[in-house]
Amino acid sequence: MPAITVDATTFALFGALGDLALRKLFPALYQLDRAGLLHRDTRILALSRDIGDSAVHLDRIEQALRRYVPAAQLDEETLSRFGARLEYLTMDFRNAQDYTALAQVVSPDLPLIAYFATPASVYGAICENLAAAGLADQARVVLEKPIGHDLESSRVVNDAVAQYFPETRIYRIDHYLGKETVQNLIALRFANSLFETQWNQHHISHVEITVAETVGIEGRWGYFDQAGQLRDMIQNHLLQLLCLIAMDPPSDLTADSIRDEKVKVLKALAPITPERIGQQVVRGQYVAGSVGGKAVPGYLEEENSNAESSTETFVALRADICNWRWSGVPFYLRTGKRMGEKVSQIVIHFKEPPFYIFAPEQRSLISNRLIIRLQPDEGISLQVMTKEQGLDKGMHLRSGPLQLNFSQTYKSSRIPDAYERLLLEVMQGNQNLFVRKDEIEYAWKWCDQLIDGWSRMGDAPKAYPAGSWGPVASIALITRDGRSWYGDL
Repeated sequence: MPAITVDATTFALFGALGDLALRKLFPALYQLDRAGLLHRDTRILALSRDIGDSAVHLDRIEQALRRYVPAAQLDEETLSRFGARLEYLTMDFRNAQDYTALAQVVSPDLPLIAYFATPASVYGAICENLAAAGLADQARVVLEKPIGHDLESSRVVNDAVAQYFPETRIYRIDHYLGKETVQNLIALRFANSLFETQWNQHHISHVEITVAETVGIEGRWGYFDQAGQLRDMIQNHLLQLLCLIAMDPPSDLTADSIRDEKVKVLKALAPITPERIGQQVVRGQYVAGSVGGKAVPGYLEEENSNAESSTETFVALRADICNWRWSGVPFYLRTGKRMGEKVSQIVIHFKEPPFYIFAPEQRSLISNRLIIRLQPDEGISLQVMTKEQGLDKGMHLRSGPLQLNFSQTYKSSRIPDAYERLLLEVMQGNQNLFVRKDEIEYAWKWCDQLIDGWSRMGDAPKAYPAGSWGPVASIALITRDGRSWYGDL
């Protein structure tokens, strides 16, 4: 394989002293530099409203690297080289005059990448001011989620950006799409006839997608209480995973071919009417409990909380896709905060054989499952049935995995963080792992009908103890169909 080549760029990071930039983006850029994937002439502009000595702010960035990059991956040579790329600039992102100073430090000979680690309400102003300063002609812009809080507001944001940038130069980040295992979904499905020939309603019983977090709000009450788990996780991360699982084969691996197929899935999602919400959707809110042996407060007891809040911290739902491939196959989505375990996984449940020839008492064992684990241990496991060994075992069956654990199998390779992959793709001008405008809109349209249904019904979130797997009603949601969540303790 040829070595990856990346052209020199000017990388302008708006919101450079925010939590996302310090915790994720600068460490990702550092790792790219350490791997030799930043061109020697690439420069990084750290842009923030914070005034004061630039050396002090640059030191904050270095201290963040020392905190968030594992010690074994820190070396002084790379830190020195990375630090030499950095330049700090104080800016008010809504003030057009400040972009004159930015234009003076942006090299006209290098492509500009403008990364917006800011609230979406500022995206339009940044784009307008970049254009007024003559910086938009060849620039690429990277937009962080959430893009709006419903369909209408997302269109306002996207339309504001589209006034100055064509879709081919807009990169909407969903960091789940940068995960190694998520990218492997394309290879797993379409490079292996073993799976693709079975990937339909004739062979698959149902699909589970679970993204569980043990953490609570982490000081983000102001944002999260306005968003909730549906907007924060379902609308982007889980629906993107559903699309990659359910999409038809693209004609090629170009960005638009892949995204065209994802949009078809979103358009085929059956709406969940207010009359069906009670049977198909469960929303919950955690109360005080214990996570990892440590007592934690309930959502309404978090710092700066509103004791009257009805915002959900948990959602479980059944989604149905109305097309030939998936007719009759339910997709169960579940995500929540303060859950019993941090885990992100997709479980494909295959149908049982049409006729059973083994001992009747073993029938409950028969279920082939493909388990795609995104975190904490990225890997793929296929549960298969085999005979137990031993002369005295007869034809006694056992269930066991055919397993690929990425960290164990590729011991010499560090699994890159999702942001490393996504930043590299932006620098190369590849849009495959980014979300197109119509994907955002169809996802919001589907989620908006759920939010509207909750509002019409006055549906309050159901309480669940921190450290559990959500409200009891979420178990009933799947057992009502004669199934159970995989791996629940």
